[in-house]
Amino acid sequence: MQRFRDAGEVSRWVVEQGGAPSVAAGYRSGEAAGTGGEVGRVFDLASITKSMTAVAFARSGLDRRAPLAHYLPELAGTHVAEAPLELLLAHRAGMEAHVALFEPILRDEPFDPEIALRTAADAVRPELRGAPLPPEGHPPVYSDMGYALAGVAMARALGLTDAGAAIEKLVVAPLSGGHRSAWALGTARALGAVDYVPTEIVPFRGGEVRGLVHDENAWALTGDGGSGHAGIFGTVAAVLDFGQAVLDALRGDGPLSGFDLGWLVRERPGGTLRAGFDGKSESGSSVGAVMGPRTFGHLGFTGTSLWMDPDADVLVALLTNRVHPTRDNGRLRELRPEAHDALARLAQDHTHP
Repeated sequence: MQRFRDAGEVSRWVVEQGGAPSVAAGYRSGEAAGTGGEVGRVFDLASITKSMTAVAFARSGLDRRAPLAHYLPELAGTHVAEAPLELLLAHRAGMEAHVALFEPILRDEPFDPEIALRTAADAVRPELRGAPLPPEGHPPVYSDMGYALAGVAMARALGLTDAGAAIEKLVVAPLSGGHRSAWALGTARALGAVDYVPTEIVPFRGGEVRGLVHDENAWALTGDGGSGHAGIFGTVAAVLDFGQAVLDALRGDGPLSGFDLGWLVRERPGGTLRAGFDGKSESGSSVGAVMGPRTFGHLGFTGTSLWMDPDADVLVALLTNRVHPTRDNGRLRELRPEAHDALARLAQDHTHP
């Protein structure tokens, strides 16, 4: 088992092993903290956005038990119109894992966001069509669709442009005071001209994607803003700050406190998926072996991850652009557990030298 002296060595190892061309990594435990790699660069966080959407929703004061159509009445009559927002956020509304809402763009046809949202709201798994929605929801299947819809509902209720604007108001703003230059978190629209790490080379989008969200549905729905499932960018220091603030808020402390976040991370029947977060699988988890069984966090398709162990007060973040130049690079899947373990050990070693 390889030992690393700092987060910079972990980052270089991921690059050398073919995981991604650009990497930043970090850890935190109490006063012990470290980052390394491309710490000043801004990564597309992909589905870590979902965690921020869920936290923003929890801090918004909106009713998580209200049905989707309460906030988006134009979706009345769709399959998930009466699904509570909490079940959308917990991947338990019976939705398909993914639908290519952006497909009209591939056909050189106009993209209509209203049609796309109705398509998403009707994207229920075939075996569940017509089935009543149990109070605890259907068996969980990870889905972007629920987050795309929940993000629009939250933004509409708050009178904001999109889910990215809600995240900036309810999550980024409380975190962002007085940070150093290597700190950035937000949508591309809000961040402007910063040093973005490139993601994929996508011919129909004009080549290399840089400074715009990689996820095609999010790009079609919100452009340089943010959708509920993708669209937030950040540096590794900012991602660690978000993770620390979530742990602190669960204890009633810190900049994100004052609202109940406990329902987001509580264990739910049927799998490891929470609301905005995933838990650690009993075997074969990408979290690795070092962090404890109550660890929660999220992965991102572009090659990002954030994991938090509330019992050990340890959190680790690994940001990469493993989709550059192509999403076909799956090497990071094999490297993640060892990288997370290495970062968690560094946190432990610096906490208990």
